[in-house]
Amino acid sequence: MTDRRPPDLRPAAFFDLDKTLIPSSAATAFARPFLRGGLLSRRAVLRAARAQLAFHLASATEDRTERVRAQLSAMVVGWDVDRVAEVVRQSVQGAVGSLLSPAVLDLVARHRAAGHAVVVVSASSDDLVRPIAALVGADDVIASRMTVEDGRYTGAIDFYAYGPAKAVAMRDLAARRGYDLAASTAYTDSATDAPMLDAVGHGVVVDPDRGLRALAAVRGWEPLVLHRRPLTRALARVPARTAVAVLITATGLAAALLLARSRSGIRAPVSDAGHSAGHHLGLHRPHFPRRAARAVMGRTTARPEGTHARSVHA
Repeated sequence: MTDRRPPDLRPAAFFDLDKTLIPSSAATAFARPFLRGGLLSRRAVLRAARAQLAFHLASATEDRTERVRAQLSAMVVGWDVDRVAEVVRQSVQGAVGSLLSPAVLDLVARHRAAGHAVVVVSASSDDLVRPIAALVGADDVIASRMTVEDGRYTGAIDFYAYGPAKAVAMRDLAARRGYDLAASTAYTDSATDAPMLDAVGHGVVVDPDRGLRALAAVRGWEPLVLHRRPLTRALARVPARTAVAVLITATGLAAALLLARSRSGIRAPVSDAGHSAGHHLGLHRPHFPRRAARAVMGRTTARPEGTHARSVHA
């Protein structure tokens, strides 16, 4: 049979954003800039803190993710689109650049050096995701699109890049850009992104939630540790009630500190992207996923790997 694929097809690396490229969510990373810019109220900041706590405490499920999405979407009703773009442009380096660890940046750089396209895939709003994607030099973005009327967000969503919709968008983008999905790699932390991993030849689970960890063992997706910090590991060894209490207290203190700073006009110090953030997270040179490495060498098929995660902390 004649191979009818275009001769210039190339692999791509598809990266989920929240808790994959960055250790938090894009929406909550901008809470402080939006507060300073007059877009968020102090009460909304506290709601965002609670949503972020829920985001970190539990494995993602469709219902839980939808609740968090609804809470965060409700906050933007009536916001001026141009004002949001201005705040994001002015603050993206400080709000998110410091969250991009050297391990993550090095992993992205390795894909680029291998000639792979880099695509950020996120359920967060396109208006937030594109400036973040630019920080890592991404070639393309797949993200949710908010409904806009008269220059303001309505709170509704035109396209929600979540679950199976991510995979559909990836296939559409690959057809338009000439990406070879069979030779491509996808990275994510959540079981809700299983369709995203199924869409490519090489799936990598980053600090996976419980559901994705179990699924990875069955599907042979390679695990990779990027963001797990000492506090997270310590909490895993203490009783659940104690861990929850510690996280609730930490979140409350963070929210209180944020509000206090907003009242006094004190600005929080910003870590230098790609250096101090990596030291705070304890991250060093990342392990390049074995299957992605084989893809770089032109070997696009292999037997399933074991499920023991390699850690960049080792």
